[in-house]
Amino acid sequence: MSPHQTSGRQLKEKIRKLLLQQNIESGLAQIGGMPARKAINPLFSFLCSMDEMLKWRAVIAMGEVVDRLADADMESARVIMRRYMWQLNDESGGIGWGCPEAMGEIMARNKNLAAEFWCILISYIRPDGNFLEHEALQRGVLWGVGRLAHARPGLLKDSVGYLHPYMQADDPYLRGLAVWACGPLRNETTEAILKRLKKDDAKLSVFLAGHLKRCSVGKLAEQAMEISDEMDAGGGRRH
Repeated sequence: MSPHQTSGRQLKEKIRKLLLQQNIESGLAQIGGMPARKAINPLFSFLCSMDEMLKWRAVIAMGEVVDRLADADMESARVIMRRYMWQLNDESGGIGWGCPEAMGEIMARNKNLAAEFWCILISYIRPDGNFLEHEALQRGVLWGVGRLAHARPGLLKDSVGYLHPYMQADDPYLRGLAVWACGPLRNETTEAILKRLKKDDAKLSVFLAGHLKRCSVGKLAEQAMEISDEMDAGGGRRH
């Protein structure tokens, strides 16, 4: 084994331990202090981990690392975003686990990357776009769209209609994630669906505010309507 391979494996194991340690803020800070190009590949590999906490913390760390990379070298950050896009392309031969979630997290943090790539992310749930048929990947896209919507609702306000079919899907994960995503993207059709879903007691686990939370679709619908009410109270307009 070459010294390069050894150091690469050691770095990957170090990052894995940092992501899983109890003091995650400290772990993320240490990863954030590493050279971005060295941290990217280990983080990329963790996006498809079966360990949900490792996967989600890798998503968060990826957002921090690529955001910082974009400030220093925008073109290198674009290359990372295109890498996610390639992984989600049928021609890649891969599946792209964790890629839409990472794209959403990165764009929630970096407004310049968001301005360039938000339409790519939303295209994965558009029947006339780069629609992904795999339901597990659709869940990832909905989380990424939701993360971006809550951070930068202005970018996605005209795309809320693409969430409506998912709010009525058979899969409670698709329903719940779409409900959460549409909270900041209010319109009359959305709120009519939310009202119907308030009594939906189907359960799902969703990663919110740094934690995996078990909740019902109905609870997410109530919270989405509360966001709408708060935006109305603040002088927001319905689209």
